[in-house]
Amino acid sequence: MTNIAEKEAVPPRATSGFSISRDTVERLLNFASPVFLLLLWEIAARTGFIDVRFFPAPSKIFEQLVVLAKDGSLWVNFAASMQRLFWGFLFGGVPALVLGVTMGLSRTLRMLVEPLISATYPVPKSAILPLVLLIFGLGEASKIVMVAIGIFYPIVINSMAGVLEINKIHFDVSRNFGASRWQVFRTVALPGAMPLILTGVRLGIGLGLVLISLAEIVGAKSGLGYMMWNAWEILSVETMYVGLLVIAILGIAFSLAITELERIIVPWKRGR
Repeated sequence: MTNIAEKEAVPPRATSGFSISRDTVERLLNFASPVFLLLLWEIAARTGFIDVRFFPAPSKIFEQLVVLAKDGSLWVNFAASMQRLFWGFLFGGVPALVLGVTMGLSRTLRMLVEPLISATYPVPKSAILPLVLLIFGLGEASKIVMVAIGIFYPIVINSMAGVLEINKIHFDVSRNFGASRWQVFRTVALPGAMPLILTGVRLGIGLGLVLISLAEIVGAKSGLGYMMWNAWEILSVETMYVGLLVIAILGIAFSLAITELERIIVPWKRGR
């Protein structure tokens, strides 16, 4: 009893008036490495350590970015690429999610479809660009199809793997309570596979950005890929790097958005 009274009598430890949450620290760390790399690049360019004809200083690249933003050309190309990425994600990601989760639930479907995915996934996506252009032409369809193909594989593979990682007891319990196949899909398979599904989305969007740039180089009159290729033709190195910088910023933005989404819909993954 004395020990308990002594513990209760101990005053609470004083805390400082200013504290930073762990989430805030993690968000700041996400920006640390890109900022450090840009500072290192700027110093190397200003000291002559690198050839600024091929590696202009980040300050020069940002100046060119402001010029392109003011004349509107950057926003036109940015909007064109984002529109293609959106439709590619819609036509490639949604079917991949449904098929991947269903393959995880159905062994028969998995045995039928998995060999096809294993056979076609290693094929370089850039190698099929001529075939896609031949089938879908030089219009918007070929660009969207390229993005859809790139996004499809990471999501379908991760969705299937996510369902297979779920403990079998959860499916047994749902069946014992008389859950239908749709209810098992919606309440067990989809939430349980969500961590790996979001990993597939992260990988798919990254590959989609790569492929949309590649597709826009051939037969496009707008888009970030077209802007970089056109800059190469007129030897505007700063404009080329503006395109690369915008794509890099998009990659970081999408990654941070998915991370925030994970914090909301996959709360049990936090702190790992």
